[in-house]
Amino acid sequence: MQELTRHIGIQLKTLRTQRGWSLTQAAEETGVSKAMLGQIERGESSPTVATLWKIASGFQASFSQFLQSPPITADMLHPYDPPTAFDSKSCGMSVVSFFPYDSELNMDMLVVELQVAGYSESSAHAAGVIEHVIVIAGQLALTVNGSDHLLAAGEGLRFRADCPHTYRNHSSEKVRFHDIIHYPAADTAS
Repeated sequence: MQELTRHIGIQLKTLRTQRGWSLTQAAEETGVSKAMLGQIERGESSPTVATLWKIASGFQASFSQFLQSPPITADMLHPYDPPTAFDSKSCGMSVVSFFPYDSELNMDMLVVELQVAGYSESSAHAAGVIEHVIVIAGQLALTVNGSDHLLAAGEGLRFRADCPHTYRNHSSEKVRFHDIIHYPAADTAS
């Protein structure tokens, strides 16, 4: 986990430097405090899934950019590698980048696990972001912009993710699902 924390910090600082943003401007764009962004950059703090989403959305970057590198391009095959899991112990959620960000398709493919009583409350992502959630195992309670959905294994939901949405596991077993995220075409994952 320490290596991932360091990688996230490096990615954050790289994005901020590329844009010429101060920590203050990055805080304004992401909704994450300047102090927290500084701690993440220095590898002193590991962000929660929700915080990492705020950062990715504020920078209009892909979520997987913070988990894995390098991004794949159209001219290279990317076999499945055992990826790094991003665990958020505070909410019982684990996120794995199945394939890193694909710049040709503007998409991420994540595998998410929620432990019993696990949850993740996600603020609105950037305008135009679409999520496809497909449950692999267990039962997922998904709330999108105030509308509740209960999805069992083999069921899925496509929704605009530029509104608040929450993933919850109310069942007595772990929930596992794919989350395919499509970003708007222009400047989404630098």
